[in-house]
Amino acid sequence: MQRLSALLSHSRQMIARNGVSLGSVGIVTFLVLLAAVGSLLAPYDPYATDLANTLQPPGMLHWFGTDQLGRDVLSRVIVSARIDLFVALCAVAASFTVGVGIGGLAGYLGGSFDRWTSRVAEMVQVFPLFVLAMALVAALGNDLRNIVLATAIVNLPFYVRLARVEVGVLSTQLFVEAARVAGNGDARIIGGVLLPNAMPNLMIQLSVNLGWAILNAASLSFIGLGIRPPTAEWGIMVAEGATQAMAGNWWLIVFPGLALAFAVFAFNLLGDVLRDMFDVRSR
Repeated sequence: MQRLSALLSHSRQMIARNGVSLGSVGIVTFLVLLAAVGSLLAPYDPYATDLANTLQPPGMLHWFGTDQLGRDVLSRVIVSARIDLFVALCAVAASFTVGVGIGGLAGYLGGSFDRWTSRVAEMVQVFPLFVLAMALVAALGNDLRNIVLATAIVNLPFYVRLARVEVGVLSTQLFVEAARVAGNGDARIIGGVLLPNAMPNLMIQLSVNLGWAILNAASLSFIGLGIRPPTAEWGIMVAEGATQAMAGNWWLIVFPGLALAFAVFAFNLLGDVLRDMFDVRSR
């Protein structure tokens, strides 16, 4: 509890010093709140059609306008945050946990385990990530569980390789030898000494992957391999809006596109905050 309190106090100080960090934390917090309680904040039912008010431009009644079925665009943008953030958080949490565990062991143990781990990670990274995600979803089926699984698999090599390098370099340091002489076992050294010191760079990768995972989920939906209509999801909304944009109905693509861009941008900026938060050398 005391360590958690110190971590939170340090985090508040680091965020308060940097306006960019404060802004990114604010946007991410706002997105998380939308995902948690967005259905309560939406002014209209995001799935209710109103054929008498189709393709209405932004106005007082519908701030973001309505789509081709008369559904309120603002309500659908708000509710969409839940699915995209759920996919990103679940996929990145899974790939981070597994990848850091495997990569940390490879960097610490070395030998044949390290070589085989590196080769497998390199084989996965040979393929373009989005193409690999497309292939996995197409093979497994485009339901939510398989989208999360595919996104986790394509993110896995990043953490394996980064954790392997970080732990491998840190393993040669004197403080690791001191911990070993003090009677700490391998598990204690990896989990209590090496990984905490490797965490800053891993946190940067985690935040970048969160942004990419949101974009990946939306892109899969855009091409018809992700979440299926009529579910409210940013990628689906952009795809549907693209068919209407040439007719002058710009709001159908602009607002969900901006929501997607802000989410990816905020999570990319969040990397600096997470790096400073977990950097044991700055405390």
